Amino acid sequence: MGPGPRRDSRAATSSSPSESSSHARRKSSISGARTMSHAPLNPSQLREVYVPSDGSPSPEDAMHRPPFSDDEPQASSSAAPRPDLDFSADGIKPAPDHASVHSNDDNVPPEHRGSALEIDLERAIRTRLLDGKDWDRASGCGSDNCNHGTLSPRPWTNRSYGSIESTISREGFGGRYPGGLGPQPGDSADVTHALLGDTIADGVLGGGNGQKMSTTKFLARRHGIKNQRTMYLGYYIPIINWAPQYKWRYLKGDFVAALTMASFYIPMSLSYASNLAHLPPINGLYSFAINPLIYGILGSCPQMVVGPEAPGSLLTGEVVRENIKKGTSGEDDGMRNAEIAGIVTCMAGAFIFTAGIFRLGFLDNVLSRPFLRGFISAIGLVIFIDQLIPELGLSRLAADKVSHGSCLDKVIFLVTHLNHAHKLTATVSITAFAIIMFFRELKRRLQPRYPSVAYIPDRFVVVVLSAILAWEFEWDKKGLTVLGDVKTSGHIFSVHFPFETSHLKYVSDAVNTALIISLLGFFESSVAAKSLGTGEGKKDGLKNMQLSANRELIALGTANITGGLFMALPAFGGYGRSKVNASTGGLTPMSNILLSIITILCTCFLLPYFYYLPKGVLCSMISVVAYSLIEEAPHDIKFFWRIRGWSEMLLGFTIFIVTIFWDLKRGIAVGIGLSILRLIRHSTRPRIQILGRVPGTTDKFANAELDPENIEFIEGCLIVKIPEPLTFANTGDLKNRLKRLEAHGTNAAHPALPRVRHEEHNQNLIFDVHGVTSLDGAGAQVLYEIVESYRTRGVRVFFCRVPSERSQVWRLFVSSGIVEMCGGRHHFVSSVEEALRLTELEQLEEEFRSDGEDV
Repeated sequence: MGPGPRRDSRAATSSSPSESSSHARRKSSISGARTMSHAPLNPSQLREVYVPSDGSPSPEDAMHRPPFSDDEPQASSSAAPRPDLDFSADGIKPAPDHASVHSNDDNVPPEHRGSALEIDLERAIRTRLLDGKDWDRASGCGSDNCNHGTLSPRPWTNRSYGSIESTISREGFGGRYPGGLGPQPGDSADVTHALLGDTIADGVLGGGNGQKMSTTKFLARRHGIKNQRTMYLGYYIPIINWAPQYKWRYLKGDFVAALTMASFYIPMSLSYASNLAHLPPINGLYSFAINPLIYGILGSCPQMVVGPEAPGSLLTGEVVRENIKKGTSGEDDGMRNAEIAGIVTCMAGAFIFTAGIFRLGFLDNVLSRPFLRGFISAIGLVIFIDQLIPELGLSRLAADKVSHGSCLDKVIFLVTHLNHAHKLTATVSITAFAIIMFFRELKRRLQPRYPSVAYIPDRFVVVVLSAILAWEFEWDKKGLTVLGDVKTSGHIFSVHFPFETSHLKYVSDAVNTALIISLLGFFESSVAAKSLGTGEGKKDGLKNMQLSANRELIALGTANITGGLFMALPAFGGYGRSKVNASTGGLTPMSNILLSIITILCTCFLLPYFYYLPKGVLCSMISVVAYSLIEEAPHDIKFFWRIRGWSEMLLGFTIFIVTIFWDLKRGIAVGIGLSILRLIRHSTRPRIQILGRVPGTTDKFANAELDPENIEFIEGCLIVKIPEPLTFANTGDLKNRLKRLEAHGTNAAHPALPRVRHEEHNQNLIFDVHGVTSLDGAGAQVLYEIVESYRTRGVRVFFCRVPSERSQVWRLFVSSGIVEMCGGRHHFVSSVEEALRLTELEQLEEEFRSDGEDV
C-alpha cells in the first residue's frame, strides 16, 4: 500500500500540527509494515471494545467510521477526545468514568484525567492486536493477566465477540427462562411445574405458555428442539435414545464381550445359587437371563453389566438357611427355597425402585468407604472359609455340626477335621483354584501390553475340562460330588408371584436382608457406573447418554422385581464384570441384551451337559472371587495409615470383627449405625473460624487457627467466618462456639479455661458469610437470637459478603429482622476491609457525639 496523492506546499503549510504529526506517524507505520508484512496497515477493529457512556458512538458507528486518508484529513485524537476509551501503548482501556465497579481515577495521570490520552489510534490498535497476550478475554483492560471479562459483568452489545454484526449475542448460552420466575427468588411461577416437575407437566400434560412455561420448554423451543415428549421418553427409557445410534460395527465387539462374559459367569452363577444361596443351580442362571435384559433397556451406563454377586447371594442364602433352621423349609425343598429367594430379590428391587421414584440417588454417599471396605472384606473372608468346606469334601460332616454356625465356628471345624478331607475332591478343587489364580495374575500383567489376552476364557476351559475328566474317569463314583441334574422349579422360566398369602410368613425374615442387599448392590453399581461413565469422551460409541443415579435406581429396581418373579438371585452392576465387558469390546447396552440371549439359550438347550460339573471346581471359582474382595483391603489400610485416618480405620476394623465373630446382619447393622452417627456428628458441628489480618496487607484475612504466629488481630473487632450453609442441624451449637471465640480467641481451648480475651476486643463483631449459600427458618431464628443478644450488650454487628438481594438468604435476613436489628442495610457490606472502616467511622461518630454532649 503506497502513500496517498502529493499535496502542494501551501496545503502542507496550512495544515494543522496535529495533521502533520499524524502524517508523520503514518509514514512510520508504513515503514514498519515492510518489516512485518503480515501486519495489517488498517486494522479491522473487529475486537474494539464498546463501553457505553455519555457521548460515545455506537458499535456500528465505530465499525463503519471512514478510513484514514490523506485526501480527507481527520482530526487527531486530541481534537475529538473519546471519553469512553483510553488508548495506550499497552492497548485499549475503558476510561475511568465509573461505568465499572473497578474504575478508579487514581489510575489515571493528573494531566489526562477526564479525557483520553493523546496516542495514535491506529498504531495503538495494531500494536494491541499483534502483541496482546490476553486480548482474547475481551476485557479492554490491557493487562496481561486480566480477568475483568470473566469476573465482572459486561454490557451486552449488538455483536458477539470477534464478529462485526451479529444478532445472536445472547444465543448459545442457555440460561433460565426469565418469565417463569415466581415472587420468591428461585421459585417457579407455575404451581404445576413446581409440584409435578418438567417431565410430567411438559412431557405428559403438554406444558403451558407465558408464566406457565418451564425453562426446559423455553430452551427447547428457542433452539429448535421439536420432539420434546420423545426427548423426555428417551431420557427415562434410554434404549429409545441409543437404538437409533446403533451401528453394525458395534455388534462384533458387543457379541464377543457377551460371549466372553457368558463363558466366565454362567458357571459362576450356577455356583452362587447352589453353594451360597442354597438354591437349585438354575435360579442362578435366571439372574443372567432376566436382569441384564431389563437393564439393557432402562440402564443409563452403556458398559455396565448386571448379574448376581457373591455378597448378595450369600445374604440371600442366610435367609434361606434361617427358614431351614426354623423348619419352615427343608434342605432339599428347592421349590420353597427358590420362592424365599424370589421374595428377597423382589423386596430388594422394590426398595431401590421406590428410592428412585423419590429421587434418593444421593444415598450412595451415606455408606462411607471404610464401612464398605470393612464389611466387604469380612464377606470375602466368610465366603472363602465357607467354600473351604465343600472344596475339602467335608460338606456332609459339616451339615450336622456347623452348617449354621459363625465364621469362627467353621474355622475351628476345619482345623479339627482336616484329617477327614476327601483327597480326590481336595486335589481337584485346589488344582482348579491354582490354575484360575495363575491365569488371573498372568492376564493382569500381560493385558497392558497385549490387550487381547482378556479374551482367553480360562475359567470356562477349567470348567469344561473338569467336567470332561469327571465324566471320563467316573469321579462321581469315587466320592467326588458333581452338580448332577439341574433341578428346575417347575417349568423353565415359570413365573411365581412371591407375595402370595402363604408366603407372607417369610417376609419378616427377608425385610432387613433385602434392605441390606439393595444398599450394597446399589453402592457397587454406583461405583462401577461412575468409573465407567457414559463413554462420551471416546472416539467411537454412543452419544448423549446421561448418567443418573436416580434412573439407575429405577433400572436396577425394575430388573430385580422382574427377576424376583422368576425366583432369580439379586443382580446388580459389578465393577469387575463391567471391566471385562469394556476390555473385550463391549461398547453399548446391547452386550447386556446379548448376554441374556446367550444365557437363555444355555438354559433351554445345555442343562443336561452341566451334570458332571464338579462342585469343588465351582467352589474354587467362588474362592477366587472371595480373594478379590479381600485383596483390596491392604491398599485402603495403607492409605488411611498414611493420612492418619484413625477413625476410618477403627470403623472398618470394628465392622470386620463384628461380622467375622458374630454374623453378617449384626455386622452391617453396627456398620450402618456407626456411619449414620458419624454423618450426624459431621453435619451438626459448626465450622466457624476466627479471622486475622495478614501482616503488611489491608484486605487479606486468613484463618487464625491455622497459622497464629503470622496473623494479627484487629483491636476492638472479632471477625468470624461462617464457611457453610446454616440449617437447623448445625446452628444448635453455634452460640456456644461463638462464646468460646469471645472468651479465648480460638476454638482449640477447653471451655473450662477462664476468659483470656479482653472484652473491649469484642465491641465490633463482623460476620463473613460468603459460605452461607443457603439458610433455613431454624437457622435464621438462631442467627437472629445471636444478633439480638449482641445488640443488647451494645456490640456493633456487621455482615460482609452476603449473597445477592434475590437470594433466599437475603430474603430471610430481611424478613426475620436481622437487617433491622443490625442497624440497617449499611451494616451489610462487600468485604471485611469495608466493614473495618465502617467500625472506625461509627466509633468516631460516637466519640464526636459524646464530646458534643459534654460541651
